[in-house]
Amino acid sequence: MDKIYTLSGVLKKAAGEFPTRRALSVSGKYDITHARLQELIQDAATRLALSGVRPGDVVALTFPTTAEMVIMFLAVIRVRAVAAPLNSAYTQDEFEFYLSDSESKLLLTSKQGSAAAQAAAAKLNIPHATAELSDPNSPIELTLTQSDSGCDSLGENDPNDVALFLHTSGTTSRPKGVPLTQLNLAASVHNIKSAYKLTESDSTVIVLPLFHVHGLMTGLLSSLGAGAAVTLPAAGRFSASTFWSDMRAYKATWYTAVPTIHQILLDRHVSKPEPEYPRLRFIRSCSASLAPAIMERLEEAFGAPVLEAYAMTEAAHMMATNPLPEDGPHKSGSVGKAAGQELAVLDENGVPQPANASGEVCIRGLNVTKGYRNNPEANKAAFGFGWFHTGDVGFLDEDGYLHLVGRIKELINRGGEKISPIEVDALLLSHPDVAQAVAFGVPDDKYGEEINCAIIPREDCNIDESEVVAYCKKNLASFKVPKRVFITDYLPKTATGKIQRRIVAEHFLSQISAAKVPKFGA
Repeated sequence: MDKIYTLSGVLKKAAGEFPTRRALSVSGKYDITHARLQELIQDAATRLALSGVRPGDVVALTFPTTAEMVIMFLAVIRVRAVAAPLNSAYTQDEFEFYLSDSESKLLLTSKQGSAAAQAAAAKLNIPHATAELSDPNSPIELTLTQSDSGCDSLGENDPNDVALFLHTSGTTSRPKGVPLTQLNLAASVHNIKSAYKLTESDSTVIVLPLFHVHGLMTGLLSSLGAGAAVTLPAAGRFSASTFWSDMRAYKATWYTAVPTIHQILLDRHVSKPEPEYPRLRFIRSCSASLAPAIMERLEEAFGAPVLEAYAMTEAAHMMATNPLPEDGPHKSGSVGKAAGQELAVLDENGVPQPANASGEVCIRGLNVTKGYRNNPEANKAAFGFGWFHTGDVGFLDEDGYLHLVGRIKELINRGGEKISPIEVDALLLSHPDVAQAVAFGVPDDKYGEEINCAIIPREDCNIDESEVVAYCKKNLASFKVPKRVFITDYLPKTATGKIQRRIVAEHFLSQISAAKVPKFGA
């Protein structure tokens, strides 16, 4: 790793090496160089310090995907405070939970604000301020006032400073708070840059929201740390209708997204193909399992290798990835090799497993959090034998490539036969008439658990339950064939596109006795 152990230091170094190169653009509006971005960050950090923000204070940020979010996030960590990005789609109750659990001292929003976040902050007596960059040649406009406790000098960032505070998605339990240090973030940026050989010649368009570790670490911070360029969508969020025009206009060389976004782009390619697609070094997929059939379609449609990766919030994002073509093969159905930290598959006694033997995927390295915040029970469960335990089941093949079987809690135990829902998902998605699919376990009197699935058909396709079952019987062992298939037009997902098996299962279980299963949103 570089001998710079703070994210702030990594970004300063890149700006010093590539001061005049483009760092950040808002599509069709303005460009900001690396040197100018550092000036904007430094100015905003000084004003945060003057307003009374102290080292260790948690500052919540809820913004669209905008330059203001980038500048204020980096200004907060520059002043040695802790940035806690929050999804602007949260309800007031959700904001109250996250603001309270993080013990936030300040809420920052866009000039337009967020009614739910502001109401929650007001209820908790947390001050609110806004940020707007109307002209990149002038300082960012902040509605902050100087405080008697303020200070106009900024101390040096320390590797052990907690810089980022996120929560796990909480799909199976109460969300857990994950503190990540400057060192964790710097190590993660180094790992991502190295794996994909990012340089100042690279350019990407941000697809994912910056309140999520995927878009924040890989799309934004790893690019900036390499001296590369990042373009933000003009609307402040992903739009399939403008994505490729932005990719062409800003000479993008790669992009990263979740499988749901890749499928949206593929569907648009079928219905409304672009006159031409940019020549990309690679396309990256992460944050959920990518079915081999979708990977194949992506590579065929957009003419670039698709590299699936594996990541978690607790690892400051990336843990493994398929390599670039010049560094080795990328294996469909695998999430690749360890990327910058140690990775092992252990049994319940902490013993590493041989090739092709399944166990729990465990990691350790400079990018990994030292523990959940105020949660000794979760820490005891997650940190054992000197490793962080991911909760995922997988195996390493003879070449050291990791293959995921599923979450420990999501594996379906049908009469003692363990079924990987990921395997069933992949098979369902290989059917030409299936657009989206998810397999899940349901209680069963005879077997303990039985497998069901829900699918969204491709546009203008009329696939029925019997056809899906017949396809599964032809391609899967009999015990893996879904007992029931639900045809729907919507599957609930997280803000970053992950399908939540538990919520899908709960929905269809509640309808299982109905003569006709209503569609989501009906």
